[in-house]
Amino acid sequence: MDSQRPDFNRMIEAARQKKFQIVLCKSQSRFTRDMELVEKYIHGLFPIWGIRFIAVADNADTEVKGNKKARQINGLVNEWYLEDLSENVRMVFDLKRREGKYIGGFPIYGYRKDPADKNHIIPDPEAAEVVRQIYQWSLEGHGRQNIAYLLNQQGIPNPTRYKAERGWTCNHPIKNDFGLWNKVTVGRILTNEMYTGVMIQGRRRKVSYKSKVIIDTPESEWYRVEGTHEAIIDRATFEAVQRGLKLRTRTDGTGETHLLAGLVKCADCGSTMSKCSNGKQAYLRCRLYADSGGQKLCTRHSVRLDQLTDLISERIRYYVQTCYQLDLNDIQPQKDTRREALEQEQKSLSAQLEKRSQALKTLYLDRVAGILSEGQFVELNQSFLEEKSRLERRLGIINEKLTERDHSENQDDLMERARELLKLETVPRELVVGLVEKIEICEKNPETGQQEVKVFWKF
Repeated sequence: MDSQRPDFNRMIEAARQKKFQIVLCKSQSRFTRDMELVEKYIHGLFPIWGIRFIAVADNADTEVKGNKKARQINGLVNEWYLEDLSENVRMVFDLKRREGKYIGGFPIYGYRKDPADKNHIIPDPEAAEVVRQIYQWSLEGHGRQNIAYLLNQQGIPNPTRYKAERGWTCNHPIKNDFGLWNKVTVGRILTNEMYTGVMIQGRRRKVSYKSKVIIDTPESEWYRVEGTHEAIIDRATFEAVQRGLKLRTRTDGTGETHLLAGLVKCADCGSTMSKCSNGKQAYLRCRLYADSGGQKLCTRHSVRLDQLTDLISERIRYYVQTCYQLDLNDIQPQKDTRREALEQEQKSLSAQLEKRSQALKTLYLDRVAGILSEGQFVELNQSFLEEKSRLERRLGIINEKLTERDHSENQDDLMERARELLKLETVPRELVVGLVEKIEICEKNPETGQQEVKVFWKF
C-alpha cells in the first residue's frame, strides 16, 4: 500500500508543511497507483497546499486546465494494472496449492522446509518426536491443559520459542512467556490434519490486494492434497484422537481422565455422569443431581466406576473376538470397481481443472500482450469460468461419494485396530472411544436393587 510507504508519508508531511511547491515524477504511477490517493492528494489536498503535480511521461500537470480527466484515466489504468497483477499472482499461488506445493513462510511445528526444495516440507526430528508424544498422551486420556503441563514440566520449549532458539524466522513475536505451552497450542497440534501427510492450504485469505484484513475461508474452499509429505502421525491415531477430543471430559484433579469419561450418560435426563468418591470407591452419578444444589433436578443414578469399567471392557473383548472367529484366509477380498471408477473420474476432473486454470492464465497474458481484443477476452474468459465452475461442482460430488465409501471402509479398519489393541493387558481408552457411542445408566430398582446399563455401539 502506497499510504504505508515511509518515504511517501514523509513527502506528504513535507508538502503539508509547504516545504516545497512542486512534486515532479517520471510518471503518475511513480507517485501512486491507488486511485483513492490520486483523488485525495493530486486533486484534493495539493491544490489547497499550493503544490503543483507534474508527471513527465504522462504529460500530467495540475497547472494545465483540462488535464484532470487524463490524470484520472491514468489513475484508473494504474489501479487496474495492480488488480490484474494481484489476480495473476494469486492464480500462480492457487496452482501451486492445487499441486500440493507448500507456499507458506514457515511450516507448522514438527516440520521444516526441504533444503533441496522450498515448496516441500520434511519432518524436523526433534519437534516431530514431541508431536508424537502429544498425540500419545491424548490417546491415554490426558486433556489439552494437562498435556501442556507435562510439556512445561519436562522443559520442552513451545513452538515459537523453539524456532527462535534455532534462529528461524517466526510468524509471531516472542512473548514474555518463558517458552511455555498452553492448551490452545496443544489443541492446534491435535487437530491439524497436516501431520498425517495431507497438505492443507488456503484456510485464510486477504479481503483484497488493497487491504491487510484477513478472513477465514470456508472449509469447502481449502486446498487439500494427499500424500505430499512424510506423515508424523498415522491416520488411525489421528482419527482416534479426534474422536476423543469430541467428548466433553473433566479430570479428577490429578489431570487424568477415567476410561469412560464423557461416554456415560444418565438414562433419564441425558446429562453426562460425573465422578465422585466416598474415600474408598469411585462412583459416577448424574451431573444434574450433583449440581442441583439441593433442588434434586434428577436422581443419583449412582454406579461404581470400577464395576462399570470391567463390564464395558469385558463386552468389548467379547464382541471384537467374536468378529474375528471367522477364518479370514478363506475370505477373498472383493474388488471395489465403483470406487476405482470414482477415483478415475476424480483424477480426470482434477486434470481438466488444472488445464482450465492454466488456460485462464494464458488467456490473461494474451490480453496483456494485445493478441486478444477486450471483447474476445471477456467472451472467452466467461466461457472458461463457466466450464471451470461446472467441473468444480462435479468434483465436489465425487469427493462426497468417496468420503462416504471411506467411512464404510473405516469401520473395517476400526475392527482391525481393535484386534491389535486387545493384545494389551488393559483395554485402552482409544479403543473404548472408537467402539462405544454412549453408555446410559438407569436408576436402581428400589425393590430388587438391580440396575440396567444400556451400551450403544458404533458398529
